[in-house]
Amino acid sequence: MPAVALNRRQLLQSLGGGLANLGLAGVLARDKMLASPRMDEQRPHFEPKAKYVISIFCYGGPSQVDTFDPKPDLDKYAGEAMSGVGDVVVSQGNPGGLMPSPWKFKKHGQSGLEVSELFPHVAKHADDLAVIRSMYAISNDHGPALYQMNTGTLLAGHPSVGSWLTYGLGSENENLPGFVVFTDHRGGPINGQPNWGSGFMPAAFQGTQFRSTGDPIVDLKPPKEMGRERQRKWLDLLQSFNREHLERNPEDTELSARIQSYELAYRMQVHATEAIDISQESAATRKLYGLDQEHTQYFGRQALMARRLVERGVRMVQLYSGGGNHEPTWDQHWSLQKFHGQHSAETDLPIAGLIEDLKARGLFEETLIVWHGEFGRMPISQRLDGRDHNPFGFTVWMAGGGVKGGSVVGATDQFGYKAVENRKSVYDFHATILHLMGLDHERLTYHYNGRNMRLTDVHGNVIREVLA
Repeated sequence: MPAVALNRRQLLQSLGGGLANLGLAGVLARDKMLASPRMDEQRPHFEPKAKYVISIFCYGGPSQVDTFDPKPDLDKYAGEAMSGVGDVVVSQGNPGGLMPSPWKFKKHGQSGLEVSELFPHVAKHADDLAVIRSMYAISNDHGPALYQMNTGTLLAGHPSVGSWLTYGLGSENENLPGFVVFTDHRGGPINGQPNWGSGFMPAAFQGTQFRSTGDPIVDLKPPKEMGRERQRKWLDLLQSFNREHLERNPEDTELSARIQSYELAYRMQVHATEAIDISQESAATRKLYGLDQEHTQYFGRQALMARRLVERGVRMVQLYSGGGNHEPTWDQHWSLQKFHGQHSAETDLPIAGLIEDLKARGLFEETLIVWHGEFGRMPISQRLDGRDHNPFGFTVWMAGGGVKGGSVVGATDQFGYKAVENRKSVYDFHATILHLMGLDHERLTYHYNGRNMRLTDVHGNVIREVLA
């Protein structure tokens, strides 16, 4: 091996650019190098129904009364003030009259589940969906609501659902992160990276943001002049220095993370690119996800990549529909018909294709799909043709691993404003996801700041009505 005219600091810098900050849940979770001293060995608390989660996050707040929660009284009392439901709390003032949905609802499948014409392809899988119509959240502002739906709390600095899953279960693939995130091509959600961050846990458990075109991770590949054999020799030399230091400083968890980060990044240079290489898929499969149509192509690519990633053992994949602000998201304070129509058309066929593809490959029963926003929308009008934020009653659905398809849980009032029957909180939603993955939300804790922290804090009950 030729002499290397670099000191240790220079060597660290030359090799570390863009690699050391990857989300490394897979390897670190496997090796348990950074687990809390109060954490048991990483394994389910009981037999899981699902092994993987695909979260479809409709950022901005999809309207429940226009998608999965039909309200005929909106037609009956159109234009009238909403009454009989208590105080009407809006985000941006000037509440209008009751506004009927511009889309019709029909019953589908043997279950007779009612779905609007916004989702004709998803409706074909009505008997696979468990629809929760009585969800409620705390905040009607996007920022805190995103934090709550992603991390269980309104405040920044807490681990996301994917972080808790990789912390509790580890990864099944040592060559890929345990938690991967795809954002919308129009931008990321408000709050950015903390939505999938690891909070007070080690950075090993944060989500790794993948791109759906080109290199999956920025700066993953080394410079052209750095051949793979040469890179391996340099890494071996660097690791020998680091391990000598670690022997003298065994409590240095940051160095432990750095050692493993180089190794995972080295392996990911091959495996991450292969994992999202959809050119390996048949023309029929690509068509199933809508890759042959311009308006479904982008989200369809991400949905197909999500299937390829869970197929390779990635614990959680999160897909964001909508990015930026207002029209590019589901946040329709105006032009509801135009932009809800656009975003549903972008996602409907790919979501249905994902369900069908998972079934064909025997993955549906072990993959939990969740569809949700950070809150819902008001049944009254705003700016004539829009709807304001509504955290008081909204809809989410689940499908796949361990879920009772064709079921409906709870109800909102006659107009779809507040959850009134069998109300379910975000804490309950999170407890149910963990339960289906074989984790008890009360036992899954991380010791921080003098107490055992939980995704559900001191709240939450499993929504047993959705369990198969």
